[in-house]
Amino acid sequence: MSAAPLVSVVIPVRNEAPNIAPLVAEIEAALAGVAHEIVYVDDGSTDDTPRVLAEVAASEVPLRWLRHRASCGQSAAVVTGVKAARGTWIATLDGDGQNDPADIPNLLDRAQREGGGDILVAGHRVSRKDTWVKRRSSRIANGVRSRLLRDATPDTGCGLKLFPRALFLGFPHFDHMHRYLPALALRAGARVVSEPVNHRPRVRGVSNYGTLDRLAVSLLDLIGVAWLQRRGKRPEVEEP
Repeated sequence: MSAAPLVSVVIPVRNEAPNIAPLVAEIEAALAGVAHEIVYVDDGSTDDTPRVLAEVAASEVPLRWLRHRASCGQSAAVVTGVKAARGTWIATLDGDGQNDPADIPNLLDRAQREGGGDILVAGHRVSRKDTWVKRRSSRIANGVRSRLLRDATPDTGCGLKLFPRALFLGFPHFDHMHRYLPALALRAGARVVSEPVNHRPRVRGVSNYGTLDRLAVSLLDLIGVAWLQRRGKRPEVEEP
C-alpha cells in the first residue's frame, strides 16, 4: 500500500453522474502538487452514478468509492467517507460542482498558517450563485444558528471544509451533523476559522436537497446541538 496521503477529498453524492468526471478533473488539477486521494460515497443513487464512478476509478486517478445500498443522507455519507479515508486532513466537497476545488489548497494553507492541530477551516461563500429563495432561507438559518450556537462561522452551510480526520472521528455522529461541524469542532476544543471561497452555479443535474426539507428539520437539529454543547465538558488533562 502506498504512503498515506496528506489530504483526502471526501465527496458525498446522490444522482450526480454528469458532475463526477468534470469535478474529479478539477480536483486533480488543484491538488497536482499535493499527496491526495479522492473518496466518493454514493448515497444510494438511482442514476448512472455507480457506473461513472467505476469508470473514473479505473483510470489513472487516486479515486476510491463506496456505496450505500439505500440512501441514508448526506451526513451518513460524509461519515462513511471520512472513516474510509487515509489522509491526515479531510476536505469535504459537495458533488454538484458548485464548490471550487481550486480553493482546497487555500484552506490547507490557512490551516497550516494557523498552526495546524485541531482546527476546522470553513469555506465562506461570499458571493453565492443560488436562487433567491435558497440564499434568503440560508441567511435566516445562519442568523438563528449563530445566535444560538455561537459557532464563529458566517456560512456553516458551505460544503467546502477542511479539518483533521482524527478530530472528526471524535464528533458525535447523527443525521444532519454535516451542517453543524463548526459547532461540534468548538465543542471538542478545536479552533474554527472561515476562509472566503468561490461559489459557482449548478450547470448539470438537479439538487437532491429541498429548501423546505432543510427548514423542517433545522429547529430540532439546533435544539439537539445546543444541548450537546451545554452537556459537553473538556477536562484539562495532566500527567503527574
